[in-house]
Amino acid sequence: MIHILFVCLGNICRSPLAHGVFQKKVRDLGWEEFVYVDSAGTSGWHQGEKPDRGSIHVAGQHGIDITSQRSRPVSHHDNPQFQYFIAMDESNKQNLIQEFGVPENKVFKMRDFDALGKGLDVPDPYGHGADSFQSVFDMIVRSVDTFAEFLKERHPELP
Repeated sequence: MIHILFVCLGNICRSPLAHGVFQKKVRDLGWEEFVYVDSAGTSGWHQGEKPDRGSIHVAGQHGIDITSQRSRPVSHHDNPQFQYFIAMDESNKQNLIQEFGVPENKVFKMRDFDALGKGLDVPDPYGHGADSFQSVFDMIVRSVDTFAEFLKERHPELP
């Protein structure tokens, strides 16, 4: 099974959205038996909390329910369990590598897979209103589609 962890700072805005969007993609592609998806934050500030209401709202507008997710911090135990760590920004990426010892070849930025902003950060929408959450959602959707293609190329066993 392929284990993927989406990561942002607090695990209440960006990474829960990515988790939900990619989980839907996994279901749509029939990959449930092959791919495990989770999300976490590089901080434990919001541990146990639901995603931000802006993330819940924008996901819901697109038929994705993320209300059962709860924030959790990244753990040193995640490194051996997950093959892919998808960071929302450069700071998250560096924290994964430097603080949690995740090998650089397992860490990607979400927008490494976004043709309209390859390599850029997914900005934190926290406190910036509904339009920011929609913009982040759109970036994630574009990135997730390309990330799924990337996984299919790397893992030909995927249906």
